[in-house]
Amino acid sequence: MGDRWYSEAVVYCLDVDTYADSDGDGVGDFRGLIGRLDYLARLGVTCLWLNPIHPSPNQDDGYDATDFYNVDPRLGTLGDFAELLHQAQNRGIRVIIDLVVNHTSDQHPWFQSARSSPDSPYRDWYVWADHEPADRHQGMVFPGEQHETWSYDRTAKAWYYHRFYKFQPDLNIENPKVREEIKKITSFWLQLGVSGFRMDAVPFIIEQTEPGNPNAPKDFDFLTDLRQHVQWRRGDAVLLAEANVEPDQLPVYFGDGSGSGNRIHMLFDFMLNGRLMLALAREDPEAIIDALRDTPKLPTGGQWATFLRNHDEIDLSRLTADQRNDVLAKFGPDENMQLYGRGIRRRLAPMLGNDRRHIELAYALQFSLRGTPVLRYGEEIGMGENLALDGRDAIRTPMQWSYKENGGFSTADPEKLIRPVIDKGDFGYQKVNVTAQRADSTSLLAWFERMIRTLREAPEIGSGSTTHIDVPMPAGVLAHRADGPTGTMVFLHNLGTEDVEVDLSTLAAEADLPIDVLTDRGYGDVGKLDSLKLGGHGYRWIRLCRSTTY
Repeated sequence: MGDRWYSEAVVYCLDVDTYADSDGDGVGDFRGLIGRLDYLARLGVTCLWLNPIHPSPNQDDGYDATDFYNVDPRLGTLGDFAELLHQAQNRGIRVIIDLVVNHTSDQHPWFQSARSSPDSPYRDWYVWADHEPADRHQGMVFPGEQHETWSYDRTAKAWYYHRFYKFQPDLNIENPKVREEIKKITSFWLQLGVSGFRMDAVPFIIEQTEPGNPNAPKDFDFLTDLRQHVQWRRGDAVLLAEANVEPDQLPVYFGDGSGSGNRIHMLFDFMLNGRLMLALAREDPEAIIDALRDTPKLPTGGQWATFLRNHDEIDLSRLTADQRNDVLAKFGPDENMQLYGRGIRRRLAPMLGNDRRHIELAYALQFSLRGTPVLRYGEEIGMGENLALDGRDAIRTPMQWSYKENGGFSTADPEKLIRPVIDKGDFGYQKVNVTAQRADSTSLLAWFERMIRTLREAPEIGSGSTTHIDVPMPAGVLAHRADGPTGTMVFLHNLGTEDVEVDLSTLAAEADLPIDVLTDRGYGDVGKLDSLKLGGHGYRWIRLCRSTTY
């Protein structure tokens, strides 16, 4: 793996509290996760991304922290967390954690002090207004569940700002003490041994909120300052950020425009995610081709993080109304499958009708596109969702390990589980679990292991350049290539259902004994690349040539 380890990583995202319970209290914990590290190593994971682990009232699944310097006691102790880092490192797995510093819980001691008196040393750590702001009902992140962004606090006798829920007051990034505290928080966790942070809601962190101004300016210099601080504390630490903004705004999150990547290392590619969903829904790769063509040029060291499903809803807000309607009609036709008027709260397997060929195609496509792939826990075995749960909790059900009660997640009574395990239908743990798939060499889990091993033998996918191969193609087929110092890979993915034949003979002059390295079925020799067969929902990863110096 190169110096920029994150460019060739495989990131696995999980909630500790729903992954593995070691002590039978119904809540997953660090000890349980430690016991599953060998599973993750076999899968091919090189980086764990842990969703919030801090103490919290858990009104928003841990994104409302009350102490940034400790761990939720339900998950274990700081000692348990340190042991997790040690054991993960022994297996070549790095760990990054959520950095949720746009806001705190309203139960945080800082806010309790701030609201107690105008003279509190923490008063200016939050954003206040003496009079009701004109934009009080604008800018909600969770429309339908959230009705305002300014709330009145009777104790403080003032209005406080909260971009998210009212129990999550925003920190005041303009206060130098807040900036220094955020840097101190990162220092603490880096010293413990984490390899970086997934930064939640970055556009809102740097928002210089002004009462009555719904278009407040952003202070990008803080990102530059934070990057420098993090790199001095740990040279190989990474900042992976969530910034779902317009494409023309993305470059400034990576760097200051001088050509240097001096801000965020990695950004989740929301633009590509929406286009991927549109392409799968329409069985037409044109949306992906557009996304590849429109991708902003990144500074050296800048990297995209690709995903199909993560811990949130599938956000379709960057699509047009017609495009969004097409995706919803295909993958989330029922109202209870949708969320916030913009997205889908489902896992991929049920969205694709539990069609194994379609699931393989979707993930083979994601993992072959430029950037670092991020995989949500349970996707590797085709877990489903529980739409009876509220909001995004539908896709946050416990991991399904075995045929045992509670899917092997916990020995607690089922009613004491943090969330119910899926136990009915085609996605119940009796049918979908790790134990069953471990015993089946043709299972989805076995396929993921094989696909990830293949990916790790093709570093040009993550650290090289990716381009669309612009030659005549049958309907529904995407052809693209990845080029890097290690060589060239060519990829064919058929989003349609009909068998086709592809002519890539224009690449023959570049080829050096080309060979299939990952396919959905046996297709025979690659030959001269002039008659490449491809099945419906089929895929072929072809090693075109390999550098002799790597």
